Amino acid sequence: MEARMFGLETPLMAALQHLLDIPDGEAGGAGNAGGEKQGPTRAYVRDARAMAATPADVKELPGAYAFVVDVPGLASGDIKVQVEDERVLVISGERRREEKEDAKYLRMERRMGKLMRKFVLPENADMEKVSAVCRDGVLTVSVEKLPPPEPKKPKTIQVQVA
Repeated sequence: MEARMFGLETPLMAALQHLLDIPDGEAGGAGNAGGEKQGPTRAYVRDARAMAATPADVKELPGAYAFVVDVPGLASGDIKVQVEDERVLVISGERRREEKEDAKYLRMERRMGKLMRKFVLPENADMEKVSAVCRDGVLTVSVEKLPPPEPKKPKTIQVQVA
């Protein structure tokens, strides 16, 4: 959809649109010697936009951490919950536009496209006990806490009389 349709034809919007139109392998431009990437790739920009546009609530409960994300209109198969690099929780998905040949959009206000959030989990999070439930367009990911370490008992040394 073009920016002109919404009256957003400004130099800033044109620059942003140009950035989004750069294919992944061509981020450096014509002066890119040696194949080094000098600017953000299209995938990076898309992911950054998705993370900025995906609000989330994070709650600490007595026995777990809860991550709550609104995902209206997404089926459970469209949502992916992963634990990467041992302590990074990644919630992602994509809402696609319904394409009907006989329909013409007069206004499009609902957000379409990729959604993503990344969270670095604390040291006491149990990576083996992660669960996700999606109910009424709200995704709740729970990560249980590890039990607190038991305090070390002092070692008693018997004193011998010589």
